[in-house]
Amino acid sequence: MSVFISIIIFLLIFSVIVIAHEFGHFIIARRNGIRVNEFDIGMGPTLWHRKRGETDFCIKALPFGGACIFDGMYGVDGQEKEMDEHSFPNASVGARIATVLGGPVANFIIGFILAVIIVAFCGSDLPVVQKLMDDSAASEAGIEVGDRITKIDGKSIHLYREVSLESMMNYGETMTIEISRDGAKKTVVLTPKYSGEDDRYYIGLMGSGEQIECNALQVFQYGYYECEYWFRATWESIGLIFRGHFSADDVSGPVGIVKAVDDTYNATKPYGIPTMVLSFMNLTLLLTINLGIINLLPLPALDGGRFLLYIIEAIRGKPISAEKEGYVNFIGFVALMILMVFVMFNDISRFFRA
Repeated sequence: MSVFISIIIFLLIFSVIVIAHEFGHFIIARRNGIRVNEFDIGMGPTLWHRKRGETDFCIKALPFGGACIFDGMYGVDGQEKEMDEHSFPNASVGARIATVLGGPVANFIIGFILAVIIVAFCGSDLPVVQKLMDDSAASEAGIEVGDRITKIDGKSIHLYREVSLESMMNYGETMTIEISRDGAKKTVVLTPKYSGEDDRYYIGLMGSGEQIECNALQVFQYGYYECEYWFRATWESIGLIFRGHFSADDVSGPVGIVKAVDDTYNATKPYGIPTMVLSFMNLTLLLTINLGIINLLPLPALDGGRFLLYIIEAIRGKPISAEKEGYVNFIGFVALMILMVFVMFNDISRFFRA
């Protein structure tokens, strides 16, 4: 029963994230005079639709995904539609750039709103040292209980989780840490120690930082820090993939996310609905920031790929031919589908191995 409920929750979360993303494209396109022929919620056959202005709003049979179809895009029959000044290809390159960026920006805005709500109810964690491991790199470097960590390798630190993140992302490299102690700043240099039992490097800090209850202004400040944390976590994780530190088992798709939703549901159910809702809001925050960043990667078929093509067009002073752009996006779409199949297969096979 819990798995069924988790699937429903996953679909709701995924729908909110994707609809927000597509609405970002939609609103920016309309602001720039670009005609939107269709706005879809879901995928597959149309169950319901209603025309509003020039846009046909549709609810599809499959309750996940969505689309914002601009005028001038190729139809399912492969034929190019007749285009006027309100068609997407005929819009200025600046308008097209703004439109493709509208989706990821909408994800970041939704993430910030969720973060503010979460911080308002739960507060946040300050990067204050609570306890040190014996014979750790931190204690040997002179870090003491009560120190507030302000920077690591030049990066400003606002949350204790950022300290944990930098520790998890470290593979034995030397770290320069700036701390604040009794109002005075001090800089220490240390090299995390390797734990063979956990197969990772540790700075040597314990605890979860000092909790702060935020006032009306601080909720916006620490809401921003929450978004920044998840942005940094996603971005640095992508970097570790290219550095070869992540394996296929570290990548999850829809099946893996459903498993995470199910784990969250079972873990928070005994504590009541408010705790459950806040936990799922936190998961949604992670996923919407993740979707925004992934879509900005300069890969074909993603918003970042289109953005790159339009930047090249702006530099060249003339557009790339629709045929070439179509080939690039088609190849990217096929590669993306192959990757999705691989990730889903990997998710399922990992559960069976467990």
